[in-house]
Amino acid sequence: MMEAAMDKRSLGCFLVCVVLAASVCGSAAAVEVVHLRLDDTIQAASQAFVERGLEEAEDLGAALVVLELDTPGGLLDSTREMTTAITACKVPVVVYVAPAGARAASAGFFLLMAADLAAMAPGTNTGAAHPVLLPMIPQQETPPSDDMMQKATSDASAMIRSLAERRGRNVDLAVKAVTESLSFTAQEALDDKLIEVVAGSLDELLKALDGREVRRFDGTTLKLDLAEPHVVVVERSAKERLQSLLANPILAFFLFALASIGIYTEITHPGAVLPGVVGVIALLLFLYSTSVLPVNWVGLALIVVALVLFILEVKVTSYGFLTLGGLVCFVLGSLMLFDAPIPDMRLSLTVVLPTALIVAAVMIFLLQRVIKAHRLPPMTGEEGMVGETGEALTELAPEGKVRVHGEYWDARARGPTIARGSRVRVLAISGREIEVEAAVEPKGDS
Repeated sequence: MMEAAMDKRSLGCFLVCVVLAASVCGSAAAVEVVHLRLDDTIQAASQAFVERGLEEAEDLGAALVVLELDTPGGLLDSTREMTTAITACKVPVVVYVAPAGARAASAGFFLLMAADLAAMAPGTNTGAAHPVLLPMIPQQETPPSDDMMQKATSDASAMIRSLAERRGRNVDLAVKAVTESLSFTAQEALDDKLIEVVAGSLDELLKALDGREVRRFDGTTLKLDLAEPHVVVVERSAKERLQSLLANPILAFFLFALASIGIYTEITHPGAVLPGVVGVIALLLFLYSTSVLPVNWVGLALIVVALVLFILEVKVTSYGFLTLGGLVCFVLGSLMLFDAPIPDMRLSLTVVLPTALIVAAVMIFLLQRVIKAHRLPPMTGEEGMVGETGEALTELAPEGKVRVHGEYWDARARGPTIARGSRVRVLAISGREIEVEAAVEPKGDS
């Protein structure tokens, strides 16, 4: 009996060990794949998000990072920092242009070439990575000097050449995407050896990469084992979402306009409180957005000059010339405000002109009300008492007591004696005594 019990106990322990071993093996078989989605312009906010995602993948010991990308491009400085973070990441990085209709244009093409593996979904495109040097006014068609453009193009060409060579991709076409602004569909990029995979979904992409050998940027190679991937999605933090929101030039411009109107309203109408609070908050948010967007301080100075001209219009007789000059300065300054290389990060005339007209109209309207109020006779204090009527509390012969505005005053009558209870009118004030006369009551209809 004891031997049978021991056999059963041993069998039970064996089964438990088998189950534990199977669970351990099962958990070991599952590999972590970190998924980042970037559908934004390339600037400081998107850079911070990608760098944090890569760091989390390293801390997690992930087998792969998939950076799903949809971008029109962005700033060169942020692009360099992001390509460096991708090439230096200890975890292999796949840049995946998706979903259908997405693009990796301009700066996005550099990120695609920097990846350990480049992939695209059907119906996407990439390329058009020629550097852009802006004229002082974005809508102006005058090109920058040939020397400046040649230097920028040479620098960008060298950068894309080094990335494509190290990743074993088509160097000639990668360089032409920069020098000649060539663009490629997903299938064209695959056929021309600019990317390695075309996949319609994340699951399809991971299946296509399972077992593939990857050559890292430092020359080492490793084989991907993605038989049972566990996808870990890294979302933007609240701070990164706020930065991304403020990286929208239209929102930043409206914040600046709102700040100008709110603070000006508080200055011209002290005690209103709400416009001042709203204006200060909008100004702080605008200043925060300048850490994300490339601000041209000459453009900002022109906008300040415009606000000064709007104020002078009411004080100086210019027959509208100051307002016209203010509008011109506001429009030019606004168009120059964000010195960005792509249209998505610049302001258009269709946004700037209506905003300029609204700001000018509001400021001139408020200033006219202030000046009109200053020209009105005083309504409070001692000066406001002159001309007011009251009641004689005692007989004024010539001195006595009167009540005006609910206040009791020593009074002196000018002219004949004024009977108690009669209406009086204030003529002048001298210290605590006022000079009054009998107020003539209007005669009623007979």
